Amino acid sequence: MAQTDSDDYVIRFEADSVMSLAWKPGVRIGADNARAAVDAVNEIAAGRRYPLLVTMADAGHLSRGARDVFVEPCAASKIALLGRNPVDRMLADYQLAVQEPPCPTRFFTSEDEAMVWLTAPSEAATDGPKGRAGSLGGTTP
Repeated sequence: MAQTDSDDYVIRFEADSVMSLAWKPGVRIGADNARAAVDAVNEIAAGRRYPLLVTMADAGHLSRGARDVFVEPCAASKIALLGRNPVDRMLADYQLAVQEPPCPTRFFTSEDEAMVWLTAPSEAATDGPKGRAGSLGGTTP
């Protein structure tokens, strides 16, 4: 199965045709590596759309330029942001508050809960305004 491994992230397919983008711990996410990751997701998807699990736990920094890249439509049909701590939640909440995501997006601290949400029928993902789930879902640390 397709996989991309860079110095900053790993992209692969999980069970149930869920694509996974895992940022490596301590990475500083800027516009350039954000663009490279989005382009790699789109290339691997080959014109199809997939639910996307984004592991952002322990990322060192998320720049404004990266946030601008992440609001562009891509191969993700919905996005589960997986974090580990209150700082991860704060980054996700800030992103979701200031810029409309390109598809339904939620923050989780449980990978199992994130996968359940990602693999649920699309109607289950549209419980927020304009089909955006926001960061209200998932568990709290």
